[in-house]
Amino acid sequence: MKIAILRERAGGETRVAATPETIAKLIGLGASVSVESGAGEASRILDQHYKDAGASVETTAAAAVKGADVILAVRRPDVAALAGAAKGALVLAIADPYGNEAALAALAKAGLSVFAMELMPRITRAQVMDVLSSQANLAGYQAVIEASMVYDRALPMMMTAAGTVRAAKVFVMGAGVAGLQAIATAKRLGAAVSATDVRAAAGEQVESLGAKFIMTDALKDASGTGGYARELTKEEQAAQAELVAGHIAKQDIVVTTALIPGRPAPKLITKAMVESMAPGSVIVDLAAERGGNVELTVPGQTIVHNNVTIIGTLNLQGKIAATASQLYAKNLLAFLDTMVDKEAKSLKVNWDDELVKATLLTRDGAVVHPNFATAAEAAPAVAAPADKAEAKAPAKTGTARKTAAKSTTAAAPRTATAKVPAKKGTTGKAAAAKVATAGAVEVPAKKAPARRTTKAAADTTEAAAKPAAKKPAAKKPAAKKDGGQ
Repeated sequence: MKIAILRERAGGETRVAATPETIAKLIGLGASVSVESGAGEASRILDQHYKDAGASVETTAAAAVKGADVILAVRRPDVAALAGAAKGALVLAIADPYGNEAALAALAKAGLSVFAMELMPRITRAQVMDVLSSQANLAGYQAVIEASMVYDRALPMMMTAAGTVRAAKVFVMGAGVAGLQAIATAKRLGAAVSATDVRAAAGEQVESLGAKFIMTDALKDASGTGGYARELTKEEQAAQAELVAGHIAKQDIVVTTALIPGRPAPKLITKAMVESMAPGSVIVDLAAERGGNVELTVPGQTIVHNNVTIIGTLNLQGKIAATASQLYAKNLLAFLDTMVDKEAKSLKVNWDDELVKATLLTRDGAVVHPNFATAAEAAPAVAAPADKAEAKAPAKTGTARKTAAKSTTAAAPRTATAKVPAKKGTTGKAAAAKVATAGAVEVPAKKAPARRTTKAAADTTEAAAKPAAKKPAAKKPAAKKDGGQ
């Protein structure tokens, strides 16, 4: 069993899919590991570190992947980079399947079995494999760090002989993985923190971290089935927007976390709201990769409008690549471990395992995931030389890309979680005070074969989803739907 680790080629991607620690454990499973030279440099892992762990380091991607039974990557590799891999080789990565049907068709045609790590179901046994939670958690942390660097004032209250410095006011929109970590980080830095979410149950998590929870009385609660948020009505959206508009004008730092994989990010902050903020205020938009939660966000850039700084940085977790790689590599190791026969020390995939079914995109020359199979059949089975999706960094939520976040929890059950097709009753419940493992980015419920029905990322889509479409009167009430909150 040969496992290959490639150097990431997507623009701005600094993470790597394996660390010396996980490589040692992969070798313990009976594998030989080959790493492309320079794969870990951006994460402060040198080639010699991989050699010391027992891996061989190859000068080219072709040499590393030759004969590989498993390829581990952060972002979905281009099919050309996988030429020479063993027939039916497993590819584990953040695959970004939404809107990339041609790339999926090409990978299928090449005979590869591709797994999308961001589609991992939110069940107890899969928590340690949840890349969206691990990454969104870091994105929420880094969002506050980035804001504090731009905000040219102290965050904590300071009482000095020369006078008292008031604490900075931080407002977090969304109490999923990224949001909860942002709250905790801002509190640790001494800020006065408030947060909002359309789910009333999120209030307990927010308050357990010492922040103030705000929610409009007109909304009451937008919790849907299974602990997920439902879509807001137009009246509820208007009430929520009014609440935010009145609160945001008094804030110094705002962090938005609403990211819905496969969809444009909901607009939570308008131009008028930005202009109501005090000069020197800062907004960090964790949904920038999907257009942003702020009307003025420019993905990948930091802009200043009316003396308010809007940070639209992509892949915030990549700013702390060493830590992000450490957690991501462990997520991959935990998933691959379920596919290895420990006695025979060889691959033995249980294709009926719910984790495999939820994440498997391609197998035996076809796109097999029900959410993408139809679209992939209609797309040309030829991947572009440089896939647009691979040119941009993933989000955070927790953050993970589509991941969000879109950023972010392996040790405890969560509330704001993303959903992949999973059996009823398998989703974990909230763990309020466990920030490092709380919540996750949520995604809309499955509405059509081409859409996924899980989480994502988490980083979290709590504050605003599309208004529910009006339906003609019927004899019986329409069934409730899970929204993108």
